[in-house]
Amino acid sequence: MAAKSVKETKVFKLAFELAMEIFQISKKFPKEETYSLTDQIRRSSRSVCICLLEAYRKKKYPAHFVSKITDSDMENSETSGWLDFAFACNYIDEIIYKAFLDKNAEIGRLLNHMINNPEKY
Repeated sequence: MAAKSVKETKVFKLAFELAMEIFQISKKFPKEETYSLTDQIRRSSRSVCICLLEAYRKKKYPAHFVSKITDSDMENSETSGWLDFAFACNYIDEIIYKAFLDKNAEIGRLLNHMINNPEKY
């Protein structure tokens, strides 16, 4: 059974949780990263949720719904790339990096299911 609100879905809850965890950890990034890595990783992680919200407003139109979910997946993939940079720059440790990547991968799997099965949502 489809959720009444996108905010009730596992994917939204997980994406929101990851975005908030990234926000908290990125407060510790160096000042020189404010307008690059910090801004970008926060933006892309938050956009996963925002695209999901937009998608649910397009549920009546399956092609539009899938298009917005695809945008969400793109933002999730971008977040993964920024996590790679944060780890390579030693802004996050390996334990946090792996935990965030695991969550990011689960979000990706859930989004992929939505893309391939829009009628279930």
